[in-house]
Amino acid sequence: MNQPLTRLISERLVLKEVEIIDINDIHCLHSLSETDLYNTLGIPGNLEATRILVESWVKEQSSIPRNIYVFRVELRHSEQFVGLIALIPGKSNYRNAEVWYKTHVDQWNNGYTTEALLTILKFCFNDLNLHRIEAGCATGNSASKRVLEKVGMNREGTKRKNLPIRGKWYDSYVYAILDEEYFFKS
Repeated sequence: MNQPLTRLISERLVLKEVEIIDINDIHCLHSLSETDLYNTLGIPGNLEATRILVESWVKEQSSIPRNIYVFRVELRHSEQFVGLIALIPGKSNYRNAEVWYKTHVDQWNNGYTTEALLTILKFCFNDLNLHRIEAGCATGNSASKRVLEKVGMNREGTKRKNLPIRGKWYDSYVYAILDEEYFFKS
């Protein structure tokens, strides 16, 4: 029996686990050169490549324990696609997870990524009882750095040349927030 899909709601957004019907929106998002600038996946060669990726995410929804949650982010009142945000749980005894996100260029500078990330953090700490949430971003990705800092994540260090992007290696920053920091700031 399949578990019900997780659905999270914020003031302006709905985050719902991706479904096969989301392939076209996800393919469009992954095909934009602006959103691919710091992406390690690269632009998909065709719709079939995106289908394979989305099908793997959908298959993971029935895994116990969960290996990944991938959410479609959409505007609450219009259902307009905003982007993706994902949560990758770590080992259960560490009570940690990693988050990543990708926002459609048409939705940049509206605060949607920050709101989606805050919604994920609330889910992580309140519902999943996690202790530590991590994220990384390329050192040149100033927009992503701002989002991570706005939600209260702290930059803990730099990983040297760990991001393979378009055939070159790039440095990344490591960010994290602990449950005690989240609840203190809430």
